[in-house]
Amino acid sequence: MVYRNLGRTGVKVSPLCLGCWNFGNATSREESLAIIDHALDAGVNFIDTANMYGRGTSETIVGEALAEPSRRGRVVLATKVHFAMNDEDPNAQGNSRRHILEQCEASLRRLQTDYIDLYQIHRPSPDTPPDETLRALDDLVRSGKVRYIGTSTWPAWQVVESLWVAEKLSLNRPICEQPPYHLLDRRIERELVPMAQTYGIGIIPWAPLASGFLTGIYQRNTAAPPGTRFEKSPETQEQRNLHSEAAFAVLDEVATIASEKGCSPGQLALAWNMAQPGITSPIVGPRTLDHWKGNLGALDVTVTDADRERLDAVAPPGRMIAPYYEAQWGPRTYR
Repeated sequence: MVYRNLGRTGVKVSPLCLGCWNFGNATSREESLAIIDHALDAGVNFIDTANMYGRGTSETIVGEALAEPSRRGRVVLATKVHFAMNDEDPNAQGNSRRHILEQCEASLRRLQTDYIDLYQIHRPSPDTPPDETLRALDDLVRSGKVRYIGTSTWPAWQVVESLWVAEKLSLNRPICEQPPYHLLDRRIERELVPMAQTYGIGIIPWAPLASGFLTGIYQRNTAAPPGTRFEKSPETQEQRNLHSEAAFAVLDEVATIASEKGCSPGQLALAWNMAQPGITSPIVGPRTLDHWKGNLGALDVTVTDADRERLDAVAPPGRMIAPYYEAQWGPRTYR
């Protein structure tokens, strides 16, 4: 395992990050614990979850897996705050000081730890001043409950704004951003990646396999296989590229190169992501232990300049090939 610096910090993290979105939801507690065990045994030391994953269930499972102090000390543990944690209280969401401080305490209890290595703001909030959010995060860092802070799915201009506010007010600054990034959506290469490289911001992409599309389990103009993520959301299949020739053209080239290298399409897509400029650790969110073991195989795949040129021809740099994320999460401004 060759570890990488997380942004401009001295913290070393594995080139793949274990994402825990499925834990306690699509993945049982027992299999979730087995995946974490396997990840730690393989040398993966970077784990990412969020308070809203199962509204605390994922954090609870992760906390159980890392309850032993010797285990906890080996892991760079990341979680997030922003989304609603109940449906009645209008203040149980967002980036206000009240919500951040309240939810940090709740996450610490569920994770069975007295500190969070990386505490991230899950989405921007236009109705909260950035100085309020950053002051709350700075207080958590100064109290020792949080080691570093970051953002998730923020456009470049808002990350830069947070850096400016932090410098102006002498606050701790974000050290990383967590954007969607894969071969079907390369928009972060326009502004976010150059900004991150300029200011020492780590990038830990989510959905590096395009929600499983780049694994090759889907076929042209064919219903999604039973049990897959796309099959569970049939109302968005059009947006999820099951009828997009441009998306399948990318997948065809991924599969061809993968075959030449003796690996799976998903492993090649992950290896490409890990090798891209500015990328720290793609986050993979396995549903099963077998999925996770397959993901780890990407660490043994080498992507050459010739491979990149072939992939650039079908998935141009800075472009979005298919509109999946526009449909699911709303428009993004990675330009």
